[in-house]
Amino acid sequence: MDTGKKSRILLVEDDISLVDGLCYSLRKNGYEVEAVRSVQEANEFLQKREYGLLLLDVTLPDGTGFEVCEAVRGRGDQVPIIFLTASDDEMNVIRGLDSGGDDYIGKPFRLGELLSRIRALLRRAGVRRDGDMQDEPESRLVCGDIQIDFAGSRVLLHGEKLELTRIEYRLLCLLVRSRGRVVTREVIFEELWDGEGDFVDDNTLSVYIRRLREKVERDPSRPEHLMTARGFGYRWQEVRDDGNFEG
Repeated sequence: MDTGKKSRILLVEDDISLVDGLCYSLRKNGYEVEAVRSVQEANEFLQKREYGLLLLDVTLPDGTGFEVCEAVRGRGDQVPIIFLTASDDEMNVIRGLDSGGDDYIGKPFRLGELLSRIRALLRRAGVRRDGDMQDEPESRLVCGDIQIDFAGSRVLLHGEKLELTRIEYRLLCLLVRSRGRVVTREVIFEELWDGEGDFVDDNTLSVYIRRLREKVERDPSRPEHLMTARGFGYRWQEVRDDGNFEG
């Protein structure tokens, strides 16, 4: 294992002025940064070295950051990935999530916002500079048709593995563990983004909720499990065999 990878970031961006500023700021904050400007260069670097996090621009001279992300996930690499996009419209967000991205940030962005998201993702990925790790209080949770294997970081629905992004996985774990109770937006922001939810708007959370519903609900437009508590947050509920609801 490359022990230096945890603080090494690969930046894939073709805007030279942005690259210079980001590299300077990230290095000043203790990260080792390598920057490339194309899909081809990114793939070459990724074959040679391991990284703690990837920052991918969406539009590149020879393709898109989505292609880089899909190639990385296709190899089974779960390195945290943040998309840098000039357009934070819903279609780009959905495309980024579908390709395996963990987060996105729209240009222009505040440096403090980007650094906060990087720190949060690295913590959630188990990368801590002090080496402190948080153990899960249980190894497996069964709730109706959902089985969560915390040790393997995987979820089974009707016995079939669900393909979830890191944030989708954490969101589902949070809701299922709190089944029957409303989890407020504030709590979700706190748990998923380490208390730095000031940078995450309701639209972003709504996209994650909708994508999760598409994966766990029979009819996402008429959810039976992932319910909205309007004005408050979300609640996970189970359906009994007689068709009635629990919780």
